[in-house]
Amino acid sequence: MNNEFPIVDPSAVVELLSAPPPDPARLVSVLAKAAEGKGLDLAEAACLMRAAGTEMHEAILAEARRVKELIYGRRVVLFAPLYLSSHCRNDCLYCGFRSSNHSQERHRLSLEEIRAETRALVAQGHRRVLVVAGDDGSPLRYLMDAIRTVYDEKGPTGEIRRINVNVAAMGVDGYRELKSAGIGTYQLFQETYHPRTYAAMHPVGPKSDYAYHLSAMGRAIEGGIEDVGLGVLYGLGEWRFETLSMLQHAFHLESRFGFGPHTVSVPRLEPADGSPLSSQPPSEVSDPDFLRIIAVLRLTLPYAGIILSTRETAHVRRQGLEIGVSQISAGSRTNPGGYATHQGAEQFSLGDTRTLDEVVADLVGIGHVPSFCTGCYRKGRTGHDFMDLAKPGTIQHFCLPNALTSFQEYLTQAASPTTRALGETAIESELSKIESRNVRERTRHGVEQARAGAMDLYV
Repeated sequence: MNNEFPIVDPSAVVELLSAPPPDPARLVSVLAKAAEGKGLDLAEAACLMRAAGTEMHEAILAEARRVKELIYGRRVVLFAPLYLSSHCRNDCLYCGFRSSNHSQERHRLSLEEIRAETRALVAQGHRRVLVVAGDDGSPLRYLMDAIRTVYDEKGPTGEIRRINVNVAAMGVDGYRELKSAGIGTYQLFQETYHPRTYAAMHPVGPKSDYAYHLSAMGRAIEGGIEDVGLGVLYGLGEWRFETLSMLQHAFHLESRFGFGPHTVSVPRLEPADGSPLSSQPPSEVSDPDFLRIIAVLRLTLPYAGIILSTRETAHVRRQGLEIGVSQISAGSRTNPGGYATHQGAEQFSLGDTRTLDEVVADLVGIGHVPSFCTGCYRKGRTGHDFMDLAKPGTIQHFCLPNALTSFQEYLTQAASPTTRALGETAIESELSKIESRNVRERTRHGVEQARAGAMDLYV
């Protein structure tokens, strides 16, 4: 293990990926193990990434589809990002908010503006947000006040019930304070696990410290945050190396703390004003390779939520949902104030600009169950407890009832008439598929309550 960066070992990753493509018998063996839904080791994941040829590629995607169905069913969790500031101390070459981009007008939301953003998101029907704070030099107190403001904003059609956070790396004490604010998942993307590429992409600012950034998840868990989310910005480095390194990071967390990441995110580099590099990715990832990434992550970490943002087109998002993605953003804006005032430059270009209502209708049309559930975190199903339920698939006993009641709440409070009609037909169909009579009737009762106007029902 590399002594300077002990969490990942780049040389071990390179060695695993340098072996020849697996023969059909080896691939069949690995996929047979993956079919059990208990995950794969690093060498087996590397095998799937080295597999060549259309037939092998399709076999991997088909198995990922089965495992996703086994663990997550057809549920899709929905959320929206809430950007607090476009100021930044870092000069990441791929980002529109980079400090050297002097063409961009910067803005940091006031607490009143955060309230307005929250009201707009709740009116759309959102119940969970990802607060994106970046690294603009604001004191931690600003972030804490922002989180409190979002949670405190309650309206006649509901409120935000879970805040996940994507904010710059900090010390254990900072994470401990962040935990006290009642956050859900803490996200921090490594962007690239390749040390030299990382140094080239992050020339200025606190984020330029590779080791400090890489070790942040360990400090977050030490600070009491049990749900953490990893991510790679695909397009900066070779996709096989980045994916296997992220898996190595996940295994490190599980070995050290007893549980792996709650989520993994797979954003691809998109054009951003003021970032020439973003329009010409150093290591562009094709759509087939991108689907392979999602499939390998699903088979290797079957318990983890895989997040796909609105960077991707609707077509790619539909494909990703079939083979492994379980959470998507919808109706997103990546500029501070984007929901209430629609002003200011965005961090990057969006591939899917549909409204939340349009996304929900599309999900129903292709056989998915939109979920606005926030029950697990509020019931303490995090960290070890979540893994104990997610790994064997037992989590579905909670997730489907909660998905259906939260979906009905959305339909009652925020959906268009057309989407509501589609959604309620889909809910009836899903209720009929619940085998346990007790669970089916309890869920039906919750749906009927939500249809009558009740809110925040979950088990």
